Amino acid sequence: MFSRTIYRISMNHVKKARIPITRFPAIAVTNQERRRHIATSQRDSQSFAMGLFSGEARTDEVFPYPEVLTEEQRETLEGLVDPTRKFFEECNDPAKNDAIEKVDDETMAGLKEMGAFGLQVPEELGGLGLSNTSYSRLVEIVGSHDLGVGITLGAHQSIGFKGILLVGNEEQKKKYLPKLASGETIAAFCLTEPTSGSDAASIRSQAVLSEDGKYWTLNGGKLWISNGGIADIFTVFAKTMVADGKTGEMKEKITSFIVERNFEGVTSGPPETKMGIKASNTAEVHFDEVKIPAENVLGEIGEGFKVAMHILNNGRFGMAAALSGTMKALIAKATDFAVNRTQFGDKISQYGTIQEKIARMSVLQYVTESMAYMLSANMDRGAPEFQIEAAISKVFASEACWWVADECIQIYGGMGYMKDCGIERVMRDLRIFRIFEGTNDILRLFVCLTGMQDAGKNLKELQKSLQNPFGNLNVVLSEGMKRTQRAMGVDSGPSINDHVHSELGECARQCSKCIGDFGAAVENLLVKHGKKIVDEQFKLKRLADAAIDLYGMAAVISRASRSLSKNIPNAQHEATMTKFFCDEASRRVSRTLRTLNNATDLTNDQRMLSIAKAVYENDGVIQEHPLQL
Repeated sequence: MFSRTIYRISMNHVKKARIPITRFPAIAVTNQERRRHIATSQRDSQSFAMGLFSGEARTDEVFPYPEVLTEEQRETLEGLVDPTRKFFEECNDPAKNDAIEKVDDETMAGLKEMGAFGLQVPEELGGLGLSNTSYSRLVEIVGSHDLGVGITLGAHQSIGFKGILLVGNEEQKKKYLPKLASGETIAAFCLTEPTSGSDAASIRSQAVLSEDGKYWTLNGGKLWISNGGIADIFTVFAKTMVADGKTGEMKEKITSFIVERNFEGVTSGPPETKMGIKASNTAEVHFDEVKIPAENVLGEIGEGFKVAMHILNNGRFGMAAALSGTMKALIAKATDFAVNRTQFGDKISQYGTIQEKIARMSVLQYVTESMAYMLSANMDRGAPEFQIEAAISKVFASEACWWVADECIQIYGGMGYMKDCGIERVMRDLRIFRIFEGTNDILRLFVCLTGMQDAGKNLKELQKSLQNPFGNLNVVLSEGMKRTQRAMGVDSGPSINDHVHSELGECARQCSKCIGDFGAAVENLLVKHGKKIVDEQFKLKRLADAAIDLYGMAAVISRASRSLSKNIPNAQHEATMTKFFCDEASRRVSRTLRTLNNATDLTNDQRMLSIAKAVYENDGVIQEHPLQL
C-alpha cells in the first residue's frame, strides 16, 4: 500500500511536465560517465553548478578543494609573482595612465619584456605556457594595481587571440601566436555591434565567399572594441551563407575570421571617452570590402557563434581572480585608514559600523578568491563544463568588488571622494565589469536557463521511467520517497557532510538543505511553466541569485575544510568567514525560494510589470509633480 501511494505521488508530480526544454540558449553538454539517482541511466555532467538545478550535490569538482599546480608550475609561478608585483609597484603609474588615457609607453614596453602579452601561449610559440591557475594568480596582481592595464592585457589574450589558441589550426597558431605573445602585435575581439550587444546572434556584419573560394569579402562595423584602435589582429564575427548539411538550403550563419589591420579596408575610429578604464583603448572598428584569405576562417564555417561563446566562457574565468586582487588592495587601504583615523577620541576601527564594513569586505573577497581558484583548477583538470561556474564567478566578483569599493570610500569619508586618494578611479574602472563579456543581467538568465535545460532532461528521463513503473520500481520508490519527505518537511537535501571538515558540519548541513530546496523549486517551476519558463524572468533572476549563493557556499566550505585539515595558518579565520557567509547565504536562499510561490511577492511582480509598462508608455516618470507645476 505504501509503495502504491509513492507511485501515485510521483505520477501526479510529473504528468503535467512537457520536457525537454530544448530552446534555451545553452551550450551542449559533453558526455562523461557518472552515476545518477535514476538507476536506468547515466548522468553526463560533473558540473557542481549544473547539478544544483536537479537538487544534486555533484561533488567531484568541488571536494576536496582542487590543487593542480605541479612542482615545476609552482616554481615557475614563484619566479613570476614577485617581479610582477615589483613592476606594478615601481614602474606603473595608474593615475598617470588614467590621466593620459592610455597605458604609458614605458609600461607597455616593460610588460612586453616581461612576457605579459603571452602568458598562456605555449613556450614553443614564444609564450610562457602558463596554466589557467598560474594565469589567474598573475592577473590577480594586475587587478590589485591597475584595472586599465588589466583590460589592455585581458582584451588581448583572454578574448583577443584566445580563439586562435582554442580552435585555430596549426598554421594559424604558428603564423600569429609568436608575435602576439611578444606583444609585437596586439589583438582585439570584435563581436559587439550597434544592434547586437548581449544578443550576439543579431550581428549584421556580412562576409561573402568569392566564386573561386579563395577569399571572403567582409563588410560591417564593430563598436566599443577594447584595443580596437591599437590592435593589429582582430577576431571578427560576421554572417555568412552556409548550405544546410541535410537539406542543402542556404542559411545565414555566423562565421569567425582572423583579420589583419593591414588588410585593405580595415579602419578604426578615435578612442572613446569613457567613465573608467581610460587607460584601455576602446574604439570602433570598420570593415569596408575587406578581402580575407579563405585560410583565415577561424574554426568551421557557420560555427562562429559557438566559437564566440567558447572564447567568452574561457576568458571569463580570469575576471574573478583580477577583482579578487582589486578587493585585497581596497581592503588594505580601508584597514590602514581605519586603524589610523581618530574621531570622537577613538580610532574609527573601534566602531561597530566600521568593523562590520571591514568584515563583510573581507568575506566577499574570500568567497571571490575561493570561486576563482576552484574554477581555474577545474579548467586545468580538463573539466568539460564550466560555463555556469564561470558566469557565476563573474557576476559575484563584479558585484562584490563594486560593493567593496563603495564601502572603502565610505570608510574614508570625504577624503575617499577626492581624486588624489585613488579610490574614485578604481570605482570608475570597476563599473564596466558588470557590463562587458556578458552583462550580469543576461548572465543570470544564462545560468538559470542552462541549468534548467539539464534539469529538464532529468525530468524527462523520470517521466519515461514512470511509463513502466514495475520495470523501474527502484526509480519510482526513490523519487516517490524523496517527494514524500519533502512534502513532510524532513528532506535535508543531498549530503555533503562526508567531504567537509567536522568543524564546518553546520555549514555542510545548511548547504545540503539549500541544494535540496533549490532543486525542488526548479522542478516545480518546470512542471508549472514548461518551455514558458523563459518568460518568467522575475523568477529566473531570483533563482540565479540563489544558485550564486550556493556555489559560493560550496567554494568556501571546500577551501576552509582543506585549510583546517592541513592546519594552514589562519585556518580558523577562514572557518569563521565560512560560517558567517554560509549562515547569511543559506537564509538568503531560503527567503529567495519562498518568494517564488508567495502570493505577496507574485503580486508585486505584477505591480512591477504594470509600473514599467506605464513608464514606457509615458516615456518616463508618469505621476504629477507634487506642486502640480
